[in-house]
Amino acid sequence: MKYTQLGRTGLKVSRLVLGTMNFGPQTDEADSHAIMDAALDAGINFFDTANVYGWGENKGRTEEIIGNWFAKGGDRRDKVVLATKVYGNMAADGDAWPNHDKLSALNIRRAVDASLKRLQTDHIDVYQFHHIDRRTPFEEIWQAIDVLVQQGKILYVGSSNFPGYKIAQANEIAARRGGTIGLVSEQCLYNLAERRAEMEVIPAAQEYGLGVIPWSPLHGGLLGGVIKKEVQGGRRASGRAADSLANTTIRAQIQSYEDLLDKHGVEPGEAALAWLLTRPGVTGPIVGPRTPQQLESALRAVELELSEELLAGLDEVFPGPGPSPEAFAW
Repeated sequence: MKYTQLGRTGLKVSRLVLGTMNFGPQTDEADSHAIMDAALDAGINFFDTANVYGWGENKGRTEEIIGNWFAKGGDRRDKVVLATKVYGNMAADGDAWPNHDKLSALNIRRAVDASLKRLQTDHIDVYQFHHIDRRTPFEEIWQAIDVLVQQGKILYVGSSNFPGYKIAQANEIAARRGGTIGLVSEQCLYNLAERRAEMEVIPAAQEYGLGVIPWSPLHGGLLGGVIKKEVQGGRRASGRAADSLANTTIRAQIQSYEDLLDKHGVEPGEAALAWLLTRPGVTGPIVGPRTPQQLESALRAVELELSEELLAGLDEVFPGPGPSPEAFAW
């Protein structure tokens, strides 16, 4: 495994991030534990989750599965850089009681304690805001975070799904307060097929020293060789990937992508992950394996070297927006 610093911090993390969103809804506890063991054995030390994972009436279940894994001992907790998130409505029926969601100081305090209990740990390494809160000022948010840092319950703070201007606003207010390190990471939707983050989010993250953690690196499976699998009689596309392939223009684009990689002898899913690892500012993409076999495929991407010819070909198939502000101004 290869490692890098998380943004401007001294924290060293693996170039792949283990995503746990499938733990509970699609992967049972035993298999989830096996995947986490395999990830740790492979050198992945950065695990990502969220308090709402488990979904519906099972919200919090994913954190519980991770907590039970930590409880097995063997230095599991000490070896893991643990990231979870706050913002979502934790009510099973979706009808949150006032102050039981978003980023008020009250909910942040409540949510941290609940996550710590489920995770069976005394601290969270990277506590992430899952979404912007348009009604809570950052002065209040940072005051709540400062208390939690002083209490030793969290160490670093990151954002998720933030626009560029909110990254700037959050860190400028943190700087004015003094003594607050501010955001150190941004978790955003970013992959070959979805490159809009290059216009504002990633430049803002780089300017303020945030590590970029792309989620959905295979764009819901669309970049994982979905057409090839259909032809071979394998698992058919579903969800976002199936919806996208129903568009003939997108299907032709994905076919060109798979043909290009077939020409270079590279597996699509591995190439999509390896491409992200070449992008400026990227710490590491989140991989969410449902099985140990899917984890093995993701691990191969870390060692995969993409040629300049192949990188140029990928840019032709999936052209990015270009630099900001030229991409939209000229």
